[in-house]
Amino acid sequence: MSNFNKVFLMGNLTRDIETRTLPAGTVVAQFALAINRKFKTQDGQQREEVTFVDCEAWGRTAEVMAQYLSKGRPVFVEGRLRLDQWQDKDGSNRSKLKVVVEQFQFVGGREEAQGERPQRGVEQSSNRNTPKYEPIDEDDIPF
Repeated sequence: MSNFNKVFLMGNLTRDIETRTLPAGTVVAQFALAINRKFKTQDGQQREEVTFVDCEAWGRTAEVMAQYLSKGRPVFVEGRLRLDQWQDKDGSNRSKLKVVVEQFQFVGGREEAQGERPQRGVEQSSNRNTPKYEPIDEDDIPF
């Protein structure tokens, strides 16, 4: 039987990305995503649940994510699941499921990237046919 391990998630960073550099020079980034789900219960009440997912990225992907993303920013990640297993100080077996990020995409506009969130209800442009965000020059893309 074949195996398939692929994850696609979109959520908001719960904290700033933490990086460390391994002795070989490889950068590892650790972060978590908060993923919201809104739904109606059987009795018609609106509910929202949040799932927190631990993630890690390696190499150049880790460097770029740490440089351009911060707490609260939305991001779309693609990766695979990995189960880490270890024994704690008491000798108990522990495990943690996390996503190893292989690719990611920025979500949102330039205001969010610079920490300047647009105010709700305020018109961004006097002409509704004008795009809200300026086009990005290919030279501005960091990868």
